[in-house]
Amino acid sequence: MEIYHWLPPEAAKLLLVIFLSFLIGLEREEHKLAAGFYSFGGVRTFPLLGLIGYSIALLSGAQFLPVTLGFMVIGVFLALSYWHKISRSESAGVTTEMSGLATYLVGALVCYDHVWIATTLSVASLFFLDLKARLEKLASRAAPEEILTFAKFLLLSAVILPALPNQQFGRFHINPFKTWLVVVAVSTISYGSYILQKVTKETGGVVLTAFLGGAYSSTVTTVAMSRRAAREDRPHLFAGGILIASGVTYIRLAVLLELFNRQLGAMLVPAFVVLAVLAIAIGWFWSRRPDPVDSQIKREFEPGNPLELTAAFLFALVFLAMLVATQLAATYLGRAGVNTLAAIMGVTDVTPFVMGMTQAAGTLTPFKIAAAAVLIAAASNNLIKGIYSFILADRKTGKQSLSLLIGLTLAGLIPLLWL
Repeated sequence: MEIYHWLPPEAAKLLLVIFLSFLIGLEREEHKLAAGFYSFGGVRTFPLLGLIGYSIALLSGAQFLPVTLGFMVIGVFLALSYWHKISRSESAGVTTEMSGLATYLVGALVCYDHVWIATTLSVASLFFLDLKARLEKLASRAAPEEILTFAKFLLLSAVILPALPNQQFGRFHINPFKTWLVVVAVSTISYGSYILQKVTKETGGVVLTAFLGGAYSSTVTTVAMSRRAAREDRPHLFAGGILIASGVTYIRLAVLLELFNRQLGAMLVPAFVVLAVLAIAIGWFWSRRPDPVDSQIKREFEPGNPLELTAAFLFALVFLAMLVATQLAATYLGRAGVNTLAAIMGVTDVTPFVMGMTQAAGTLTPFKIAAAAVLIAAASNNLIKGIYSFILADRKTGKQSLSLLIGLTLAGLIPLLWL
C-alpha cells in the first residue's frame, strides 16, 4: 500500500493499459508462431499500440480530433501491413489488424476513465481471437434461414415494439404496445423451443419431442405425433408423449400468466403447476410401459418457424379479436357467454384467448370470470387434442390418448369448484 501512494496518479491506468494490451499481443504472438508466415505484431507491438492510444488521449484532453487522427494513422500502418501479408498469402485474414485498432482504442478508453468498457473490449477481443475455429464451425453449421429467423426475432422485439404507442385507444381499450408485447412474449417462448429442437435434432426420442413440442404448441405436437403413431406399433410411448406435451403447455401458460397479469396468475398458476406435474409424471410413466414392438423411435417432427411475420401479425389480429369478443360476451351474455367462448376456443391454439384474458381480467372482465374462462379453454383444448389423436393415430394409441386427455380435461376443471 505504501508503494501505491508513491506512484504517480496515472500509474494505475498505464499498468492496466499495458496489461490488457499485452494479453492481446500474447494471443497474437501464439497465432503468429502457429501460422508459420508473416503476421503483424506480438507481445511488444500491441502494448505499444495501447500506450500510443493512451498518450494521445491524455495529451488531447477533451478534444477528440487528435485521437481520431491517431486512429487513422494507426489504421494506415495496419493497412500497409495487411497489404504486405496478402502479397505473400492469399488466405491471410484481417483479424490481427482489427485487433490492433481495438488495442489503440483500449488505451484511449482507459485514459478517459472508461475502464469497464476498455476491459470488456479487451476480453471480447481475446474471445473472438482465441475461439476462431469454434466460431467458424458454428457459422458453417448455421443455415442462412436460421440467421434470417433470428433477424425476424430482432425485428419483432427490438424494432417494432419500441415504436408502438403505450396507451389505450377506443371503446375496447386497445393498447398497441401491450398487444405487440404479447406477440413478442409468445414468440420468444416458441422460438426458444424451436431452437432447442433444432439443436437436439439428432438426439432424443419421442419423450424429448413431447417436452419441446409442448412448449412450442401442444396441438401441433399432438397432430404430428398421432400421425407418426399410425405408422408405428408403440401406443404407450406415443400416448404418454402426447400427455406430456399437454402437461408442458400448462407450464407455458403459467409463465405467460405471471408475466402479463400477476393477480390472475396468483389464482391459476398453483393449479397449473399441479396439473403440469401430474400430466408429465403420468405421461412419462405411461410411455415407459411395454409395447408390442420395442424398436428405437427416432425423431421426425420438424417444427415450423414461429417467427414468420405473417404469423406474428395474424396472432396479433386473433389476440385483438379475442379481446373484443371477450368484452362483448361479458357485456351482453354474461359469465355463460364468456365460458362458451372459452370452450369454443379450445378447438385451436388457446394462447391468443388466454392472453386476451390476461389483458381483460380486472378491467373488462372480473378476475373470477377470467380465471374460469382460462381453465375451461385449456380443458377444452385437451379434449379436442384427444379427439384429434383418436382420429389420426392408430386405434390403440388413439384410444389411450383420448382416455388420458379426458382425464386431464376433468382434472383441469376441478379448480372451478373454488372460483
